[in-house]
Amino acid sequence: MGQPLFHIVLHEPEIPNNTGNIGRTCIATGCALHLIRPLAFDTSEKACRRAGLDYWPRLQPREHDSFDAYLAREAPPRLWFFTTKAAAPLWHANLQPGDHLVFGKETRGLPDALLARFPDRAVVLPMVPHERSLNLATAVCAAVDEGLRQLAQRGDVTLDPAGRLRPPG
Repeated sequence: MGQPLFHIVLHEPEIPNNTGNIGRTCIATGCALHLIRPLAFDTSEKACRRAGLDYWPRLQPREHDSFDAYLAREAPPRLWFFTTKAAAPLWHANLQPGDHLVFGKETRGLPDALLARFPDRAVVLPMVPHERSLNLATAVCAAVDEGLRQLAQRGDVTLDPAGRLRPPG
């Protein structure tokens, strides 16, 4: 499909099964995956093979030593930070092709210091009161799906007769 539709950025992920699930979502939707260290699991070829992640080599995730190293290397044009601490719902974000969608670790979310650096870029997936959060892999999939809906609505992507994503033209 060429350039990734979105870049999914996981800040210090902790649960390998979530990251594997997110990787599969990225493969299926034409997104890139970025992992910000430290990671709480091994992503070596041997570990991925043992876990049955046969699609991992096609994914080609990019690992970064820190969030600042990621910013320096990738120079993302637009970032969106997903957090339960935001007031703006996801659908208020005007997602564009190539946007970077940033998610925090499973146990604590994104650090407050990071959110403070980008206060106008924080969005939330609405939930009923008094619930902690959605599962990380579920949140990523919901965000990507909303992004794809927005792209399709504007004609940035289309669906072929089999329901597969296609760039316009």
